[in-house]
Amino acid sequence: MTRLEEIHDNLLDRLKEAKIQGWLGEVATIETSVAAKHTTTNLGMPDFHPSADRRASGS
Repeated sequence: MTRLEEIHDNLLDRLKEAKIQGWLGEVATIETSVAAKHTTTNLGMPDFHPSADRRASGS
């Protein structure tokens, strides 16, 4: 978790520098990266059903 915090802090530092320098493309890219950090996707847990066992197909 510490490494992720370091990466986030680095992104914020880069964002600040990009704004000061007027690098609008870099600002947009970094803002997109920072926004994506707050987005999570629940992949869930796989659900295994006995009927899905291919070895039970009678082959």
